[in-house]
Amino acid sequence: MSANSAPPTTENPSGSGAGARIPKVPFWAQIVAGLILGVLLGWLARSQDIGWLYTTLDKVGGIFVQLLKLAVAPLVFFAILVSITNLRKVDNAARLASRTLLWFMITSLIAVAVGLVIGLITNPGAGTGLTPKDGKAPHNTGSWIDFLTGIVPTDVITPFTELNVLQIVFMAAVAGIAALKLGDRAMPVLALSEAVLELLQKALWWVIRLAPIGTIGLIGFAIADYGWDLIGKYATFTADVYIGCAIVLFGVYPLLLATAAKVNPLQFYKGAWPAIQLAFVSRSSVGTMPVTQKVTERLGVPKEYTSFAVPFGATTKMDGCAAIYPALAAIFIAQIFDVQLGVQDYLLIAFVSVVGSAATAGLTGATVMLTLTLSTLGLPLEGVGLLMAIDPILDMMRTATNVAGQALVPVVVAAREKILDHDAYNSASASPVDDVDSDRAEPRVNVPVAA
Repeated sequence: MSANSAPPTTENPSGSGAGARIPKVPFWAQIVAGLILGVLLGWLARSQDIGWLYTTLDKVGGIFVQLLKLAVAPLVFFAILVSITNLRKVDNAARLASRTLLWFMITSLIAVAVGLVIGLITNPGAGTGLTPKDGKAPHNTGSWIDFLTGIVPTDVITPFTELNVLQIVFMAAVAGIAALKLGDRAMPVLALSEAVLELLQKALWWVIRLAPIGTIGLIGFAIADYGWDLIGKYATFTADVYIGCAIVLFGVYPLLLATAAKVNPLQFYKGAWPAIQLAFVSRSSVGTMPVTQKVTERLGVPKEYTSFAVPFGATTKMDGCAAIYPALAAIFIAQIFDVQLGVQDYLLIAFVSVVGSAATAGLTGATVMLTLTLSTLGLPLEGVGLLMAIDPILDMMRTATNVAGQALVPVVVAAREKILDHDAYNSASASPVDDVDSDRAEPRVNVPVAA
């Protein structure tokens, strides 16, 4: 060996050669790349009239949504059942549950107020060129009678086959409360339920990893099918929904974090962003629920409380779909049909938004909630047809707002009840999608719940 020869080394700081590894692209970057590529492909399919590309984008996006929906029914059932039974591990469970529900209502009331103010200022239905003849009645409608009678299923199979999430929540809640009453005798059922829930969440993680590909299909098809011309007709209404959601998402929520929870709002978004961005793409609160639960735990909320609050919120807490959107849509449709709304009508909108938000059920779209609002106000249900074409574009921002609220309320409640792990909150940063398996292996120190 010559004097100039260097001993072999196992280190490869440059990353080149046989030991080189392809850098791992962060999940958020994959989502952004999917958004950009989807817009480009959608524009290309529409401008060049490329039929096969249009069909491919439709199928790719449709398969992704279908995979999410496939897990929705069993996921909701077992998540709600397990979340209720997990309350037995928490001191002051009734107080935590009631405070959670109270903050759900408070934030919904603020969100609907934001929607009403924006709608009254901008008059989104004026100057659109749309007429009542452009609308058509929806296939699925909602009324208070339907809402109340539809909670209780006629059998245990139909809610799962027809994906009636509200009825699934009812059955899961009954099963969970019954399990609590049975005590130790229900332990075998609870162990099985927890195992099935773990299995479903693992399978759903695999679907979530396909979100960048699903993004290409969903965004691309929206652009190819609707085009910018259609969006232009609804420019004011679309801007109102996005601005209203942005005000709640980046104005109201940080204010609540800083004042009610007394924590750093920026740190919340740093920790919760993976769930928010996935919600924007998937348009499903329930489909995003495993990510929402993980980021909420990382923000220092005790796991026992998170496992109750997040599934409960994913099916009932909808600031975007059930508060901002129906408020703006009611004003929009009233202006198209030349119906004057009074103070009592605006109060009714607020009431429906706070009480009836469970009708949205955490799925893509908010048609049932909108028809519930319109039927309460006596507005023509044909107005729903005016908004169906633009709904996928609106639903992205609505769902992102929903999920942010579903993570926010447990943080606020935990902070006010003095059970929030502030060290975990201030250090939360990593994406749960990038390292889900390593997270499973990490031991967790439970935070004692105040009496």
